Amino acid sequence: MEYLTRQPENLSAFQRFGRWLRLKKYQIEVTFGVYMFTPTEKFIFWSVVFLLYGLLAIATVLYLPQHVLFIINRAWFYVNGGDSGLASNLVAGNKDAISLATSSTTKTIAAAVETVESISREL
Repeated sequence: MEYLTRQPENLSAFQRFGRWLRLKKYQIEVTFGVYMFTPTEKFIFWSVVFLLYGLLAIATVLYLPQHVLFIINRAWFYVNGGDSGLASNLVAGNKDAISLATSSTTKTIAAAVETVESISREL
């Protein structure tokens, strides 16, 4: 029979997360026999685990959004047989923003040139 201890239910999310991490650490130590390692071996083991987890987290943050967008575009193509509206809208929106910025900059430069010409005529 499994013995369970009653845990207080009024713990904060941070405390519950800490308990969950300690449980996972315990499960890893028991499963892989880490509890029998010397302190140096434990340090090396947990350093490698932390390094691999960190690299996985960084790769997920950097590359997962691009990969998901690629899969959505591919699924859209297979379902509808054409260019995906999502990627086209993003590209068209960027082009519109660039053309709007260019036209407003051109108008501003033209107004500045007119002002300079009017000032030079007055002199």
